[in-house]
Amino acid sequence: MEHNDRLGLRYEVARKAIHLSSLAIAVIYCHITRELALMLLVPLFLGFFAVDLLKNFKGPVADWYHGTFGYMLREHELEGEKPHMNGATCITLSALILVIFFPKIIAITAFSMVAVSDAMAALVGKTIGRHRFGHKSLEGSGAFFLSALGIVAVVPNIDPLAGVLMALVGTVAEAFVVRIAGFRIDDNLSIPIVAAAAGMLYYTIFIPEAIEILSICR
Repeated sequence: MEHNDRLGLRYEVARKAIHLSSLAIAVIYCHITRELALMLLVPLFLGFFAVDLLKNFKGPVADWYHGTFGYMLREHELEGEKPHMNGATCITLSALILVIFFPKIIAITAFSMVAVSDAMAALVGKTIGRHRFGHKSLEGSGAFFLSALGIVAVVPNIDPLAGVLMALVGTVAEAFVVRIAGFRIDDNLSIPIVAAAAGMLYYTIFIPEAIEILSICR
């Protein structure tokens, strides 16, 4: 995620530090079963979603939310006219979708990309981004792609070509805003889901015999 917005570098770093901490979800999922992961993710998502709903109405939750996190919120997140999900809710929802619908290794690779590479794109784009297109920069997109390749290099059992495809598709998803019926899709959702779909499509078409090992993380 990379925007020309109200956030200075200091607050962008704070926001992305929280973003990077979500990598713990991928690391933990590598060592537990899908069933246990769902038992942890479902209540976590419901908790974030409940706060999201309540923050759109005046009251103690809204006051606490804006008082605590207001300095890190982007302009569209401060708009009260259109209800929206915050980044924590979206990234938890993306983890939930990945665990439910994709093999473990695909899910871990795709989620790691949104946790790490999206943060790298924002920080690089904010600091040295010069060649801009829309609200993005070539430098930020390059940082996303290179860090995504680094993720592919360390995640076990991911086919290298499938991983490169996932990195490329994730980079494109990060670079452009996705809208459905006028509704902006948060890139915490679009990046991991389209990257995972691309990786799964590659396996299904070219190496279906390797799908079985995607449930093993070691």
